[in-house]
Amino acid sequence: MPVSIVIGSQWGDEGKGKVVDLLSQDIDIVARYQGGANAGHTIAWDDTTFVLHLVPSGIFHEGVTCVIGNGVVLDPAAVIEEIQTIKDLGYDVEDRLRISHNAHLIMPYHKAVEAAREEARDADAIGTTGRGIGPAYMDKFARTGIRVVDLLDRDVLREKLTRAIEEKNAILQRIYGADELDVDKIIEEYVEFDQLIDPYVTNTSEYLCNALDEGKHVLAEGAQGSLLDVDFGSYPYVTSSHPTAGGCCTGLGVPPTEVNRSIGIAKAYCTRVGNGPFPTELNDAVGEQLRDVGNEYGATTGRPRRCGWLDLVALRYTSMINGFTELAITKLDVLSGLDELKVCTAYQYNGKTTQRFRSEVQTLEKVEPVYETLPGWDDDITGVRHLAELPTEAQDYLAFVSDYLGVDVSMVSIGPKRQQIITDLEARMPA
Repeated sequence: MPVSIVIGSQWGDEGKGKVVDLLSQDIDIVARYQGGANAGHTIAWDDTTFVLHLVPSGIFHEGVTCVIGNGVVLDPAAVIEEIQTIKDLGYDVEDRLRISHNAHLIMPYHKAVEAAREEARDADAIGTTGRGIGPAYMDKFARTGIRVVDLLDRDVLREKLTRAIEEKNAILQRIYGADELDVDKIIEEYVEFDQLIDPYVTNTSEYLCNALDEGKHVLAEGAQGSLLDVDFGSYPYVTSSHPTAGGCCTGLGVPPTEVNRSIGIAKAYCTRVGNGPFPTELNDAVGEQLRDVGNEYGATTGRPRRCGWLDLVALRYTSMINGFTELAITKLDVLSGLDELKVCTAYQYNGKTTQRFRSEVQTLEKVEPVYETLPGWDDDITGVRHLAELPTEAQDYLAFVSDYLGVDVSMVSIGPKRQQIITDLEARMPA
């Protein structure tokens, strides 16, 4: 069986967790391929709402195995707390979670260095979550990182940690004037972590490839969004990994020939957390309405999200680099009550109109969006379960997006709950 990938197509927070949760009903394995505890994938059912930061979003479906791949940077304290909370909700985890032995660990010094660096940058801060993600990836590619497998040998762990902490203490003290870290305390803490996560640790690449050979279906779950990709996003206001489709193969160790479905997740409007260019941002009453109605506050940090109109120029760019085979639109219900809706279909730059997305900040900060205006609707659509029940204006909005991108819209979310989603769109959404 093949690999399907769920990919954020904007600046993150698109609602990937809900879509993964829905698709997991027919999936054998759900695997996270990048990012860390900076992700916040929200699942809501009945009277329960839960935010997953590391454990894949399929964990609430019995019979689904969840994998944290080698491309993820793992915060042991966060994953242990998350596992316990899932157990407390009554879900079995012991035989259903696997953690890559090659995943790199987030250490206390990663968080300390990130916090000190962001504070020193002041107005030029990236706007990170403060979870130590970037510094952990830096150590990974500098070949000085600590991996899960390193926890198995205390002598090796002590040697690596002593060297790493000496270096980080020098940076913290001499550059940022921060307090130094205690080597022995950290070693003791991480040896304890090893005992707690050891039952879950395995060679996940081997596990996944064997599962594919056995005909099992794998759903790969990305974190953050394509416009935050370290190579293809608005650098330097990006994350430190590859949320795009290419990150799936390197982050899980599965061959690209196994991937046959690329599902882009996009809000019916745009949001962004942290600093960086945002061409369609609304600093007006409409932007405030989108934030309030959409509850646009970070699931991980609680920070208010910047809100704006849907940017189809950016969305066509992310569709191109990810090869979207279909698109899921989320939070369509948030647009209810607006008299008119604007959709960005081009940019004005240096006196010229272009439909080309430019990820470099110096250009993206200067473009002016060119909008097409579509009629809005007043109806409450949160109870709708079929496309034909949507107001004509909402159907036309979806068709406009699909036609512009040349990609089928296969799912539409119209509320936070698991059941608030429309899936019978194929006949109305021609590519």
